[in-house]
Amino acid sequence: MALAHIASRRVLKTRTLAENREIEYHQRVTQFCTPQTMPSKILIADDNVPNIELLEAYLAGLDYVIETAEDGAETLEKVKSFVPDLILLDIMMPKLNGFEVCERLKSDPLTKGIMILMVSALSELGDIERAVIAGCDDYLSKPVNKFELLKRVDNMLRLRSVTSELERLKRYIDEMDK
Repeated sequence: MALAHIASRRVLKTRTLAENREIEYHQRVTQFCTPQTMPSKILIADDNVPNIELLEAYLAGLDYVIETAEDGAETLEKVKSFVPDLILLDIMMPKLNGFEVCERLKSDPLTKGIMILMVSALSELGDIERAVIAGCDDYLSKPVNKFELLKRVDNMLRLRSVTSELERLKRYIDEMDK
């Protein structure tokens, strides 16, 4: 009888260790694979306050956290503190223009994943090409059509979400390989 009791205690301990391992495994999977449910963060960078207000009005009522910047240098500072998912970036701004801001963000490993939608009155083919060369992810000419803006913002944030999920899965796989 005593041997049966000891054996059943060992099975119980083994089962508990296995259950603990399974719980730890599920916690690690959840940590790396659960998508973020926080609202997306958008930084609007434009030196023209009425343009900022218009873009904010178009995005109002949607599940976004919005910050603004009025020149290129302020944009770079806000990126450090706010860490946006998407930047609506004007080209013609004081201190640093949109091309320079875009190039700096896309060349930095910490910020290269931020989506950049250039929103500018410059609509010549050469300007669009220069924006693409600088690293922008999409380009929208002013005057901005509300529905086009909302669709592009939605598409870019979905792409950002999928990219973030892929990065989480890669980290999970790397963690499991250790």
